[in-house]
Amino acid sequence: MAARGAGPAVSGRPGPALPAEPGQRGSVARSVLGSPSLRLIGRRLLAAIPVLWGVTFLTFVVMNLLPGDAAQELLGINATPAEIKELSLKLHLNEPFWVRYGNWLGGAVHGHLGNSLTSGDPVTTVLGQRLPVTFELVLYAFLVSIAFTVPVALLAARKPRGIADRLSMVISMAGLSTAPYVLALVLILVFAVHLPILPAIGYVSPSQSIAGNIRSLTLPAISIGFGLFCFYARLLRADIVQQMQAEDYVVTARAKGLPPRQVLVRHALRNSLFGLITVIGLNIGALIGTTVIIEQIFSLPGIGQELLQSINDRDLPVVEACVLIFAVVVVLANLLTDLLYAVLDPRIRYGRAIA
Repeated sequence: MAARGAGPAVSGRPGPALPAEPGQRGSVARSVLGSPSLRLIGRRLLAAIPVLWGVTFLTFVVMNLLPGDAAQELLGINATPAEIKELSLKLHLNEPFWVRYGNWLGGAVHGHLGNSLTSGDPVTTVLGQRLPVTFELVLYAFLVSIAFTVPVALLAARKPRGIADRLSMVISMAGLSTAPYVLALVLILVFAVHLPILPAIGYVSPSQSIAGNIRSLTLPAISIGFGLFCFYARLLRADIVQQMQAEDYVVTARAKGLPPRQVLVRHALRNSLFGLITVIGLNIGALIGTTVIIEQIFSLPGIGQELLQSINDRDLPVVEACVLIFAVVVVLANLLTDLLYAVLDPRIRYGRAIA
């Protein structure tokens, strides 16, 4: 029996959680908002605003400087001047440049990218049907390039000037000297004509057949990814060789008796990935730009093909939306590149190291 006047007996069950004090909540919020990664994201997003605005403005200017008239292109060469004038009034093509750009920019800020001049459908609907195709192609090409880059670079860097290194050098030089559209035509000739094992044109949706989807994107992905693989492999190989020959931490690891393969993979490769990630982030724009040509060659219904068709039709809202999407992807890719540095090396402090 508990003694009289003593406090309540302590049970084994935990008591109710006490609410956090206002000072504690404030300190947690300050620590979260003061995170270097969040500050980096905020600065990059703020810097992206004038970049995206400049891209859309220059695109609008260039499209207006192109010869020809959108109404004439839409109606054809047999249209009468009265029909052209009526369509221009209907599509507001007769308004001044600043008025048309201001109307488009105001709609874009509110999430409305306008309607296609050709079909009249919302631009978001038109591009929403084509964006998955381009995304699948870019992702496939990127995975193909990276899947071969790391093992080939490690094999070449393990014995510099060896057989594997010299063979990779020959392949890389051949790949870097060949334009993607030339490689695409060679692949079609070999694997679709002489060895009909892969389709030359057309696209199969993943909902129809996953195997058919992969087969329809294999040749386009190789056409884009092979040049990237050649560039990435030589860059990574050179960086690994430099790390293995000139860095003190490699000498220390060898002195500890670590196997050469472990030194190569766990130490040299990890530090060499910084340069590779930087180059990948910078090459995203070139990767997306290549899809415009490749999609046209292989008749893939992606954004690249829609962009070329819209330029021919002077469909300015669709062109602006395509360019805006490409710009957003490049900005996000560079932001992701900066964040990956913290994953590889948590000692990096963006608040001081990066402006």
